[in-house]
Amino acid sequence: MSRSASKGLPWPPAPSAESPALLRTSKLVKVYRADGLTVEAVRGVDIELAIGEFVAIMGPSGSGKSTLLHVLGGLEPATSGEIWLRGQRVDGLSTAGWAILRRRHIGFVFQFFNLLSNMTVADNVELPALLAGATARQARKRREELLAELGIADKAVAAPARLSGGEQQRVALARALANEPSLLLADEPTGNLDTTTGREMHQLFFELNRELGMTILIVTHNNELAAQTPRKLRMADGRITDEA
Repeated sequence: MSRSASKGLPWPPAPSAESPALLRTSKLVKVYRADGLTVEAVRGVDIELAIGEFVAIMGPSGSGKSTLLHVLGGLEPATSGEIWLRGQRVDGLSTAGWAILRRRHIGFVFQFFNLLSNMTVADNVELPALLAGATARQARKRREELLAELGIADKAVAAPARLSGGEQQRVALARALANEPSLLLADEPTGNLDTTTGREMHQLFFELNRELGMTILIVTHNNELAAQTPRKLRMADGRITDEA
């Protein structure tokens, strides 16, 4: 895979020598309250990802893995604690601020693809670039590059529902990469795929990390994928309990 020239986006700044971490959290907490019940899904999590790291988060269902990822990507607000991205504290951003940050610096891949069913493949992939301020020509060029690199250039005018699960996940990955994010977050990206297709997706993530140096944080139940990941974090009851 290739990476085009930097877009020179002004914010957040690049990590400095004094603060080399791309992503860092401090005492991160997420609490849900409903019907008189309180559930602490994430409990005081401290993590740090250096630029170019590939990290897997593992743990049983209900351990807080996906919630943690959603908080890190601004899809859900943290209850307390700090999130730092590229040396800038971001946990206090508004909903609009998080949306801008995701468009410019964070790619997200979901288990169930989350593609827009009323748009073609091409439109799904081009949309993030257009929202981030790219011209129609720039967005089209980026989409053509990504779909070709992911082996689905012939699906550009298709509706997502007409694709296989593996093809839909490749479209979702292309969409996540449209703005050349600093950080790729993936929530069970192979969980809805068969074994063979899941292995193909594994390979794509490893290529992104090895060839482009992309920083990836992935939540997975897949032991094969986790075993190949250089660094592994285990979660239980909302806490990081182990690291390997």
